[in-house]
Amino acid sequence: MRMELATAAGIPGRSNEDWAATVLPASGQGGGLVLLDGVTPPRGDDGCAHSVPWFTARLGGALVELSGSRRDLTLREILAESIRRTADTHRSLCDLSHVRTPQATVVMARWDETEIEHLVLSDSVLLVESPDGTVRVLLDDRLDRLPPGSLASDAIADARFRNKEGGFFTAAADPSVAHRAVTGRTPRAEVRALAAMTDGASRWAEMFDEGDWADCLGVLRKEGPQGLIDRVRTLEDADTDRTRLRRGKTHDDATAVYVEL
Repeated sequence: MRMELATAAGIPGRSNEDWAATVLPASGQGGGLVLLDGVTPPRGDDGCAHSVPWFTARLGGALVELSGSRRDLTLREILAESIRRTADTHRSLCDLSHVRTPQATVVMARWDETEIEHLVLSDSVLLVESPDGTVRVLLDDRLDRLPPGSLASDAIADARFRNKEGGFFTAAADPSVAHRAVTGRTPRAEVRALAAMTDGASRWAEMFDEGDWADCLGVLRKEGPQGLIDRVRTLEDADTDRTRLRRGKTHDDATAVYVEL
């Protein structure tokens, strides 16, 4: 089994709000991955005494521990319990009802000798490659279905859609959001490789149109996650007229995980 990951902060020297880990149990009969993309609050306004990296590290750690130790729980149940545990560590100090309380997108995959489970919440991406090379992209597309301009920097507009019915959902302080996640199971024999990416890494396909998802997975196989991130950084630096970037950040935190089964 091949398992690789790489991450890079959007701005060197500034904290990286992404978080990722892979899991390979001692038995060798299974494994898993967890990838989070922390949501940067505008002007630090989130009602919390803690940073986004603090939040993603604690949520990610709980997800890894439970996905490896509690095979009796579904990934939705693991996400709900992990959100609850993380909220309990700072609810006495922070306003967890704030719309911008620290939060993150989530991608999880867990496998044993018979099947692969997956979970996707918000706009990070999971790719699943079959033995014949066909690539299936697993997405939570609620953000893409919002009306144009819905996520302007206006805090009122943001509050109308963030973790609200008819909007989009992230892992914040409410465990019930786990039921909004996109989940499923695939026979292990039907999967050759998996890849998870935050939107800072998936820009290669989604923003810069350098190839389709199968091409993206091919880059990961040949050059590894760091190779994909390096390609994204080169494209970002070359887009001096902001033809592709438009109003987006020049560089975003970028993380990719690649697993060959």
